[in-house]
Amino acid sequence: MAKYLVMVQGTQADYEAMAGKASPGSPAWSEQDVQAMYAYMGAINDDLAETGEMVDGQGLTEPAKTRLVTLGEDGKAVITDGPYSETKELMAGYWVLECESLERVTEIAERVTRCPQPAGAPNYPVVIRPIQEGGGDIG
Repeated sequence: MAKYLVMVQGTQADYEAMAGKASPGSPAWSEQDVQAMYAYMGAINDDLAETGEMVDGQGLTEPAKTRLVTLGEDGKAVITDGPYSETKELMAGYWVLECESLERVTEIAERVTRCPQPAGAPNYPVVIRPIQEGGGDIG
């Protein structure tokens, strides 16, 4: 068994569209659209919990609520709160899964790509990253 990080992406405009505010490339979602998306993702989560593959999974708040911490030239932290006009897609949600194989986690990611959404809404890839076990720990 190996662990994988499975990520879905989105933009600030996408979050606003889900709240009913359309923009070029992101049509407004109806309440029914939002509920269909939550029901679909909830069914995936339930199935993954039942198979024991789910380690964790969360949706993230809109990019406007992001905080960036960088190192300034003076060696002190520079803290910047969103939104960031220069950013495009950011992680919108994730799962940490423990699966038998990359093929299995790919099947799950393919199911995620089929999540219902309004016609014309952008399609982003679902990103799979193996989680390095053991010696590569950060920190």
